Amino acid sequence: MYMKRLTLVLLIFPFTLLAQDRLTVEDAIEIGLKYNYDIRIARNEAEIAQKNAGYGTAGFLPTLDASGGYQLVNSDQETNSPIGFGESDTKSLSGSIALNWTLFDGFKMYAERDRFNALARLGEYQARYSIENTVVAILRAYYNLVQQEQLLDVSTNARDISKTRYLKEKVRQELGGASSTDLLNSQVSLNNDEATLINQELLVSNARKDLNILLGRDASAPTEVDRRIVYRDLEYNMDDLCHMAKRNNSYLMLMEKSRVVAEKDVAAAKSSFLPRLSLNASYGYTDSETERAQSGGDSFFPPTVDSQNKDAVVGLTLSFNLFNGFRDKINMQTARLAAENQRLAYEYAERELEGLVREQYDTFRNQLRLIELEDQNVVAARQNLELQQDRYAIGASSSLEFRDAQVNLIRAQTALIRAQYQSRITRLEIEQLIGNLQID
Repeated sequence: MYMKRLTLVLLIFPFTLLAQDRLTVEDAIEIGLKYNYDIRIARNEAEIAQKNAGYGTAGFLPTLDASGGYQLVNSDQETNSPIGFGESDTKSLSGSIALNWTLFDGFKMYAERDRFNALARLGEYQARYSIENTVVAILRAYYNLVQQEQLLDVSTNARDISKTRYLKEKVRQELGGASSTDLLNSQVSLNNDEATLINQELLVSNARKDLNILLGRDASAPTEVDRRIVYRDLEYNMDDLCHMAKRNNSYLMLMEKSRVVAEKDVAAAKSSFLPRLSLNASYGYTDSETERAQSGGDSFFPPTVDSQNKDAVVGLTLSFNLFNGFRDKINMQTARLAAENQRLAYEYAERELEGLVREQYDTFRNQLRLIELEDQNVVAARQNLELQQDRYAIGASSSLEFRDAQVNLIRAQTALIRAQYQSRITRLEIEQLIGNLQID
């Protein structure tokens, strides 16, 4: 079954979650596959579709009904006929069993069997698609938490630098070696960085809540993640990716199974134009006892009358609809149109998939180039800040030059973190498109 294969593909490392304080990507996927509500619902839906497939739901097997009853009847009969019971009590016990078996229904049972089997396969791919989307959502939330915590480190470091600068300016002013302008500038910078840090702490808290909810855990559960984003190049070229997507993409497979189900609906609709033959058999047993009130010897009947009836019936029923207001014809036309729509939807999904693969591939290539540039910017901005710190310490650099260097480093670090995050998410989306989700 696909879900088991998907689990094996995703869970490619041994898990030692209980022995770890830090939540890894593998741990997050393991927890999500087990506890995420959407995944659990998808698995149940697939199991429902699987249970509906079989000869019983398709109508191949007969129906067998049993019934029984017990009656107590009090009767008071008045008649001028010498044949009568007068006042009597009747007790009756009955039981029957009935068999109904459709021998031929215009091949509808065969079409329904194929349809339910197709629905079972469709249910598997629906579950696969839902599970993949949920896994991607979990990974998005995980890497977003990593990103936000990395940005929190940047904000904390910026605040610390501004705080150190402010304290130095305060000491210098007290010693008479700094102007009020430099002190006020350093205080404004410190306040701005404090505000940024407060907002970033909120973003980290929200990202942690989002991840916990996707993992089926309490939103406030403490969660520590590995604060790194692993990104790497793709092993395939564009043509390979397009070929893998057409062969393995879960949504495309889902559309293909939907098209098959629609074709089976057409076959089922054709059966309405053929006759129906059924086998009917029944066996019934009735045991009754009538006891009349004693009123003399003027009756032809004994005081108590017992009777037993046994009935066995076997028969064939042939039925053929001659006219029902063109409903069968309309159902056939509707089924054919629905099948045509599913075919068109599949073709559109196939072309759209190829376009998405090409778009994501180009985006990923650009993001890798951006990472190289942003990495260079971080190195240059850090060196510049270190230089400005040295110059500022000896009074060769102004407070504005120092702040500009600090802001440039913050921007460069933020841009690099976001570029790494976007690159990892784009690669994740490509892996989903080609049906090859992996965990780094």
